[in-house]
Amino acid sequence: VQLVVGSGGGLVQAGGSLRLSCAASGRTFNSYAAAWFRQVPGKDREFVAAISSSGGSAGYAGYVKGRFTISRDNAKNTMYLQMNSLKPEDTAVYYCAAGGGGGGYSTNSRGYDYWGQGTQVTVSS
Repeated sequence: VQLVVGSGGGLVQAGGSLRLSCAASGRTFNSYAAAWFRQVPGKDREFVAAISSSGGSAGYAGYVKGRFTISRDNAKNTMYLQMNSLKPEDTAVYYCAAGGGGGGYSTNSRGYDYWGQGTQVTVSS
């Protein structure tokens, strides 16, 4: 599986919204859990949100819960991250990931085998 992040990143003012997309190649995307992680320079990559292979369950980090929504369209081999009420502390490079095989999702980056190239999200105050 290859993951390609779309053009949804960029610069936005605090309180604004962005929608990230990530397209997967291959026929097995719907058998993998999917997730978004983010990273700022000098810090470890941190979990943002994850969704099961079917899309039936999802989980969020506390710092984005209620503001971000992860979704997927298996017919289009694409996953999304809708980000609302953005804050300056959301500024990071965002990565999409896919992996696992048991249907559920992991909040640990080690649970994912495939990664997109990352997209910069910058939130100005």
